[in-house]
Amino acid sequence: MFTGLVADTGTVERIAPRQGGVRLALRPHTLEVDALQPGESVACSGCCLTVVERGAGLVSFDAVPETLSRTTIGTWRPGTVVNLERALALGDRLGGHLVQGHVDGIGEVLARRPEGQGARLTVSLPAPIAPLVAEKGSIAIDGVSLTVAAAGRESFEVALIPETLARTTLGAAQPGTKVNLEADVLARHVARLRELATPGLDAERLAGWGYGEGGAR
Repeated sequence: MFTGLVADTGTVERIAPRQGGVRLALRPHTLEVDALQPGESVACSGCCLTVVERGAGLVSFDAVPETLSRTTIGTWRPGTVVNLERALALGDRLGGHLVQGHVDGIGEVLARRPEGQGARLTVSLPAPIAPLVAEKGSIAIDGVSLTVAAAGRESFEVALIPETLARTTLGAAQPGTKVNLEADVLARHVARLRELATPGLDAERLAGWGYGEGGAR
C-alpha cells in the first residue's frame, strides 16, 4: 500500500529480457539503495514492483508479461525517468490517498496549459474506469496522488502545483505522454457492489440474512 506521495525519481539504466518479461535496473536519484530490502515493494511510476536485487547504487525489479501489457513499463527504455515511492509503514502519515500500485489503465496526456504557478493537464480516460473517476475525487497518475479537477466521459483534468512539477515526472509530461492510472480503491469497491446489487433488496430480505432488528443472531 502506498500514499501517492513520490519520495524520489530514478533513471532506468538496464532492461534485460527474462522469461517473457524483463528485469529492470533503476538508479534512484536520492533514495538510499542499501536501505531497500529484497522482497519489499516499491511503486515505480504507480506500478507496485518487488525488489529482487540492490547494490552499487542500483535497484532491480522483475516485470512479468501481464505487467508489461497493462502498464507503461513495456515502453520504458534506458534513460526513462520514473517516480519512486516505498511502501507505507503502519504509523506513517497518510498525506495523499490509499494507493495500491495496481494500475487500472493507461491514459494519454491530451493537453497541458499553464495555470497560475502550476499547470493543468487533460488526460484521456479509459472507458472501463470512467465510472470510478469523479470531480474532487482522488486518482493516481504515474503513482502521484492527485485530486480530479474536472471529469468527463472520455477525459479528466488535474491541477498540478509547482512542488509536483518539480519533484515528479509529471513536470515533463506533454501531450502524447502515456501515463499509468489507478482509480481510488474505494470507488472501485463501490462500483463492484452496484454491479452485483441484488434486485429487490429490502429490509425484510436483510432481516432474513441476519441484518437489522429482528434478524438472526
